[in-house]
Amino acid sequence: MHDLYRPKPGTPVEDLDTPCLVLDMDALDHNMDVMAGFYEGRHSKLRGHSKNHKTPAIAMRQIRRGGTVGGVCAAKVAEAEVMVHGGVPSVFVTSEVVDPAKIERLCNLAREAEILVACDTEDNARDISSAATRLGVNVGLVIEQETGLVRCGVQEVEPGVALARLIDALPGLSFKGVMSHQMMSEPSSDREDRVTEAHRLIQPVLDLREAVLAAGLPVEIISTGETWSYDVAGEMPEVTEIQGGSYLVMETGYDYMPDFQFAGKVLTTIISTPKPGVAVGDAGARAVGGLKGLPRVEGRPGVEAVEMDTDRTIFQVADGLTLEVGDQLTLIPGQQDAMVSRWDRFVGIRNGVVETVWDIQARGCHN
Repeated sequence: MHDLYRPKPGTPVEDLDTPCLVLDMDALDHNMDVMAGFYEGRHSKLRGHSKNHKTPAIAMRQIRRGGTVGGVCAAKVAEAEVMVHGGVPSVFVTSEVVDPAKIERLCNLAREAEILVACDTEDNARDISSAATRLGVNVGLVIEQETGLVRCGVQEVEPGVALARLIDALPGLSFKGVMSHQMMSEPSSDREDRVTEAHRLIQPVLDLREAVLAAGLPVEIISTGETWSYDVAGEMPEVTEIQGGSYLVMETGYDYMPDFQFAGKVLTTIISTPKPGVAVGDAGARAVGGLKGLPRVEGRPGVEAVEMDTDRTIFQVADGLTLEVGDQLTLIPGQQDAMVSRWDRFVGIRNGVVETVWDIQARGCHN
């Protein structure tokens, strides 16, 4: 949603023009403090995933908080460019980069910051080596291990070891280690369930690590884990960094993780009450997204989002409750990444007023 609206600090939340993407600053700071506190003094550290917030100012705020590797993850080269230009000293692109033009951009970034990138084929490693050598830079390659999402990554130990040997021998490259990303098949608030699932999914990464070490190569980085397993992967002695992202802004699907609070929200105003029990808000899919279903209404029991089109959400209002035209509601998104990418800026709210406004500089960075 490209717009010029930029409220001034001190503006009361009820005076904000809606729809409006806001950050609950108390919740944001709480989420950062949970991670900083957990990783303080541990061998493993957080490498926050910037695809969730897309904002260098937020990335640097988390790094200063502590408990991190001093850098972030990015999903795309374009996101990495924004983070590097925003002052982030280390960026790990956790998706394979295969297009020659994108490889060129990736390698150019290595002039300004530490650049790591996922890799799962020998041809890709050779292409990155060729560009890095020509440009006189060094790029760190991390082998991706497929661990159940049926996406990118080497499938077996043997090709992973062969790829590690090749990367180690190629000019312009440094073999850094192994990474994976995984999702809990059945989300659960029971920590024992999370422990069991995390160990099951991360074990193939540790197996590949052992095989690479046995082949005589050092393994500096084991990058695995995410929001749901931050406190499990972070206790594994082999794991060096955790790619946490969703914890920071949060979404309804992570409500089973009580350690974190909902920070990213969309304010909407009721613009119509066409009949009893029904109200219409001015924020729809264009503002909130709908990748994982309808948003949740915060702090208003008996008010439920039941339908959403491009620019409106229909709310069902329980008997005995009323909503009036002009009333403001707060929506918790079902999926944060796509929602954040629809906006130009976050409006940070604390104690009911605007505290800060941050430009979402990596919004729309699809390349």
